[in-house]
Amino acid sequence: MARAYGRIATVERLALRRRRKARADARRGRPCAFPGTDAGRRGPRGTRRGQVFPGLAADGPALRGRRQRCGSGGGGARWRVRPSACETEHRSMDMGNQHPSISRLQEIQREVKAIEPQVVGFSGLSDDKNYKRLERILTKQLFEIDSVDTEGKGDIQQARKRAAQETERLLKELEQNANHPHRIEIQNIFKEAQALVKDKIVPFYSGGNCVTDEFEEGIQDIILRLTHVKTGGKVSLRKARYRTLTKICAVQEVIEDCMKKQPSLPLSEDVHPSVAKINSVMCEVNKARGTLIALLMGVDSSETCRHLSCVLSGLIADLDALDVCGRTEIRNYRREVVEDINKLLKYLDLEEEADSTHAFDLGQNHSIIKIENVLKRMRERKNELLQAQSPPELYLRAKTELQGLIGQLDEVSLEKNPCIREARRRAVIEVQTLITYLDLKEALEKRKLSPCEENPPHKAVWGILGNLSEILGEVLSFGGNRTDKNYIRLEELLTKQLLALDAVDPQGEEKCKAARKQAVKLAQNILSYLDMKSDEWEY
Repeated sequence: MARAYGRIATVERLALRRRRKARADARRGRPCAFPGTDAGRRGPRGTRRGQVFPGLAADGPALRGRRQRCGSGGGGARWRVRPSACETEHRSMDMGNQHPSISRLQEIQREVKAIEPQVVGFSGLSDDKNYKRLERILTKQLFEIDSVDTEGKGDIQQARKRAAQETERLLKELEQNANHPHRIEIQNIFKEAQALVKDKIVPFYSGGNCVTDEFEEGIQDIILRLTHVKTGGKVSLRKARYRTLTKICAVQEVIEDCMKKQPSLPLSEDVHPSVAKINSVMCEVNKARGTLIALLMGVDSSETCRHLSCVLSGLIADLDALDVCGRTEIRNYRREVVEDINKLLKYLDLEEEADSTHAFDLGQNHSIIKIENVLKRMRERKNELLQAQSPPELYLRAKTELQGLIGQLDEVSLEKNPCIREARRRAVIEVQTLITYLDLKEALEKRKLSPCEENPPHKAVWGILGNLSEILGEVLSFGGNRTDKNYIRLEELLTKQLLALDAVDPQGEEKCKAARKQAVKLAQNILSYLDMKSDEWEY
């Protein structure tokens, strides 16, 4: 019996030793497999023999040593994960103890982010001073990013790569803004305006002949072409177009004001001694007007806006110092000259305003918003008419409302902006075309209700007008561009109707001639309206 009890005690001691070893292996992340096949005996915390300690073997050696035993008691030992060195580093970085390289990269990114609006809004060319300044700043930041030491750490390498990619993106965008095809188009149009001013206006202020009609027509054509330059919504192109238009329109206003509104005739110097000084100032103002035009158009490199501003301010100071002795006519004469000087000073501020203003973004302009509201209401009415089952009942009410919309467009303030003028013109054409469609449909309905005998030519014209009404309905619904098949089809249909009208022989009847003439004009207007809808114009 003693030997049996001793054998049992030895087995229990061996089992206790195995359990202790299994727990130690479990702490080290080793599988705690027991020899033998007894499935009823368990390892630490419910692990059967031959099983892996739960939650450790799946983690692998990466988490070895990260679990530590915390506390003991009747429920057995509890385990928690000790953070790795990487997690400790990230935690310390979040608490403000960032790596110096990461801090430097973040500082560079903030500097790059600060000049991003300047790059996006850059509206000049590649030879401008501002372009070279921005390019130099971004290139310097690239060198700074390349000089950051990553110490072979992956997170720093990724941060440096992202910073370099962002800087290179801005450099590419800057280059695209300066060399965009539409930006080059704007510059070429401006060069034409420069040549026109140099040939026609500069000699005028040097004692040449008066401003010709050729110049006025040329300036109007240049302004119209500038308003039709497509910007694609790019801030840089909108800004470039706005600045160019502002300069050319300012020159046009200066010339018109000089030609139409002249100051009072110079008073006789015998009236008062101060009159001679006012006359001399008025001569200087006329010279300054020519200098201002040359500055705005960039055809005079010997003068600067700052110097001209100082000269004009000095002339105002001289006029203010004059003693007119209470003479009303002299005071009025001096006031007119001062007003002319103030107008010239206002034009000198255009260059600075172009850099700070958001007037190029016409989407926020009150006049454009009003035009868009009118167009929205017109489109709603158009859809109702085109989809109505019995449209004749809506003709009178619809035409009354459309006439009211034209009245609202007439009240829109143009703000001396050719883009707003063009937007209003197009809106008026949209509304008038819909009114024409209603008038044509109404005339065809009346003719159908009261038929009468007509000669063949007149009847043929009415047949073509019926075809034009159907085509006009399709044109009103058209919303594509000139590459669409529907555009080509509509253009061919209108061309066929024009050819059919040319083939009509009025046989000497004046009434038939007038009807054919109106039908030809209507077909041409529809064709022009189709071109206007498909040219993708934007403000």
